[in-house]
Parts: sequence; C-alpha cells; structure tokens
Amino acid sequence: MKRADMDGLREVISENLRVQLGNAPLDYVSVGTALQDAKSRQNHAIFARRGCGKTLLLHHSSRTLKPDLKSVYLNCEDFKRHSFPNVLIEILASIFRELDRNLTGWFGKKRELKKIVSEILEKLRELQVSADIQDEQIKRKNSSEGTATLEAGFDIDHVKLGGKNEAKEREETERSFSIHTEKLQELDRWLPRLKEYLRDIFKQSRVVKGLLLQIDDLYHLKRTDQAFVVDYVHRLCKDLPIYFKIATLRHSSTLYVDREGQPIGAQERHDYQPIDIDYTFSNFKKTEDQNRAILVQFGEQAGLKPQDIEGLFKGEGFARLVMAGGGVPRDVLSLFLELLNDVDVDGTKKIGKDEVRLLSRNNFERKIEELKQDSKADEQDDLIKGIYLIRTFCLDKKSNIFVIEERILQQNDTWRALIYRLLDYRIIHNCGTALTHKSVPGTYQAFAVDIGSYAHFRKLEKRFNEIDVSDPGAKERMRSAPILEPIKLDGLLGSLPANLEQSLLEEDGEEFEDQ
Repeated sequence: MKRADMDGLREVISENLRVQLGNAPLDYVSVGTALQDAKSRQNHAIFARRGCGKTLLLHHSSRTLKPDLKSVYLNCEDFKRHSFPNVLIEILASIFRELDRNLTGWFGKKRELKKIVSEILEKLRELQVSADIQDEQIKRKNSSEGTATLEAGFDIDHVKLGGKNEAKEREETERSFSIHTEKLQELDRWLPRLKEYLRDIFKQSRVVKGLLLQIDDLYHLKRTDQAFVVDYVHRLCKDLPIYFKIATLRHSSTLYVDREGQPIGAQERHDYQPIDIDYTFSNFKKTEDQNRAILVQFGEQAGLKPQDIEGLFKGEGFARLVMAGGGVPRDVLSLFLELLNDVDVDGTKKIGKDEVRLLSRNNFERKIEELKQDSKADEQDDLIKGIYLIRTFCLDKKSNIFVIEERILQQNDTWRALIYRLLDYRIIHNCGTALTHKSVPGTYQAFAVDIGSYAHFRKLEKRFNEIDVSDPGAKERMRSAPILEPIKLDGLLGSLPANLEQSLLEEDGEEFEDQ
C-alpha cells in the first residue's frame, strides 16, 4: 500500500471518528434490524456504550426516511447544565424551532401554520421565565433541594465506597420528584392545547404525515430529570403521528420510575421498543465482524479494497485490536489510527498483538478521562475506587476475567450500579451470561477487565492467566475464573493508595512479552 493511500485512509477516519451534523454522510453498518427499526413509526430507545454508533444510526436513518416522514434531531449534551423544568422547555423549544425552519418545505406555504408555531414558541418563552421565578422561590425555601440526585454513593455490602446514608438519599430523591411534579403543573395544563396545535399542523399537511423526534445522548441530563423529560415527550407523542427515538447509555439512564404508584416516564416493551446496538465479548466473532465491516467501509471511501485493509495486520493483530478497544468501534478506530503511524509502506511492519498491547494503556487513560468528564463530581471518586479495587482483585488472582453471581447482580442494587456503570465507561467488558462455574453452584456473568489496565505491567508472562476472548474455547475457561464477591473487596480497602487515579495510570517498569 502506498503512503498516499494510508494518508487518505487516516484522513477519512479522522474526519468521521465522531459523527456530527455537517460531516460527510456515512452509512451505518447495520447488523440485524437496527436501521429498519430506527426509521419505523414506533417509539424506540437505542442503547449502546459511547462510540458504538448511536448518533450515526440516527443520522443515517434520517437520510433514508420515506418522503412523508421527517425527523427532528437534538443532542441533550446541549442541555446538560440546565435546571428542570427549563431543560424540558428548552428541548420542546428546539423541536419547534426546527419545525419552524422547515415549515414551508415540510408542510407547505400556509400562513396559519406559521402562526401556530409562533404561538407555541411564544408560550414556551413565557413558561421558561415562569420556571426561573418558581425555581428561585423553591431554592429560597430549601436550598438543599437543588442538589438532590438519583445516584446514591456505592455501598456494596461490606465495601463502602463513600456512599450516602440510604434513608437520606431516598428522602432527597423523593423531595426532588415532589419539586419536579410541582414545576410541571403549568406545562401539564398546556399539554392538551399543544397537542391540538400539532393535530392542526398535520391535518393541513399534504406531504408530511409523521415526525420522528430523535433525542440523542439522554444520559447527559441530570438523572432526576430524565424520567420527567421522557414522560412529557411520551405523552406529547401519544395519539399523534409523532414517534420518539431516544439514544442513550442503558445503565446511566432512567427512562421510567414509579413514585407512590404514579408511573413517570416510558416503560420498556410497553411504551417503547429497545434497539440494542452494543457489541460485546459475549459474541466476539459478531463484534469482530462488525468492526471489520466498519473499517472496510472507511477503506472504500479512501479508494481501498478489503484486501488492502486486511494487509495492514498480521497474525491475531485485528482480533487483539478489537479486544483492546472493548469491541467499541470508536475506540478500535482511534487505536488503529495511532498504530497506522508505524506501518511500513512495503508491508514489512504490520499491526500485530505486541503493537496493540503497547498502545492499550493510552486508551485506558482516555476512558478514565471520559469517566471524569461525564460522571457527576460526587460519584467520580467512587467509580475510580471501584476500578482500582476490581483491577487489584484481578491482578491478585492473576486473571483478566472475573465472574459475579447473577443473584448478587439482581438483588444488590448498588453493586449492580457500580458494575454496569463501569460497563458503560468501557472499563470492564461483558463476556458472557448464565455461565455455570466449575467449583461453585449458581449461574454467573463473566467480565473482562480492560487490557489497558494491566498490559503495560512487567513480569506478567507465565504468571498472569489472560483468557483470550477471541478463542473458541474462552467460554469454557471462564467457568474456572475467580469469583468476585462484595466481601472479597473488603480486605483491599485498608491498603488503598492516597492517589487512586495516579496509581491506576502509573507505569510499573519494563514491558512484558506476549506469550
């Protein structure tokens, strides 16, 4: 491959590593019915970890809609620091501003339609001012109510990771929901009229007969706000030709809650259907094939053939690249760009296991930084502490795989919250469910600690049992993996270093060789 070809490939990937409006249009590499579902007249929630293609799926589906169906896209990251209910008002205003911009092209040149949308936007401006005044009154009444949150600190049986008192947390959460309900009263009273406006718009339209509301990255909103936003959007869409497509992290989102018998939000399988586009190590071949297809698509845009892309790797290099990226396409591509620097044009130096291993630590550092940026300040320390304890457990047991009894994950909410949040942040990776263990009864889930958390340590050769998840016999070997229980982390708490993050990322001498 010529250097110009590799430079072209690098440029295409670099420009599209993060999908944004205005980028060159990319096709979503669909496996299964994800793309078909995203375009359908049905409510959906799209679940996947960051970098798996949620935004790309929304944009690609918008470009391929039928003529009588249009979409409105908004990203919740724009509203991440907004207070409730202003965050909901801002979301509604964004939707109707987009309708206003496209009114003529979508619904025709009718003065009455323009007047309706203008009245809606004016009402939303009034509601926003009213919400600010009410919010200030509530703050004066009880200043502590503004800090209420759904996320409890992690209190994992005997392992206490800075968790708040459970009773106090429950009280704060209930108070927060009470305040939210109070603030919503005016918006709720206006909802029937708002829906009448929308019916009039669709009734007078000769072309557009349906609308998709694409709400991306819901997890950026405060956890206590999410269910209320989803609840209002769901009620707005009901009995109208409007359908929501919410894209988010599954374990960092609250789409539905039940408070004192009152359902708030939208319930999975009842009010919306899930679209899961995550690719895990549980089916490694499927995950590997998906990432290969994405890389080949980028190669085609750069004028390269599939065999040209394959020629950049040697041995198990690509499989190890997918492992180091946790199966997440963006992480895999990001690592690939760095590795491409050292590939020789004459093919003498290719991407293999060793090359991937040496860079995996950099990727681990980026994940820690993303965790710090996305998580709330009061939970960052708990998450970092959880990472340190789990990694220390794996190193002590000399295994990159650990298993947790499914009963514990089902019954212990805070333990499950920690594990699933670390899955969302790609610090640990799902490797299998409903596994039986060779030594202890019960059913287990298997997880792999990220390669970057241990691959740079020295002298691990022949003393570290790294199960290769790409190996067909990996699942059988997982049945002998060490069992992680909350109480087993208790003994590690006394030896926590003063600076956990520094200890996680510091070097440990010489590199070790792959077996």
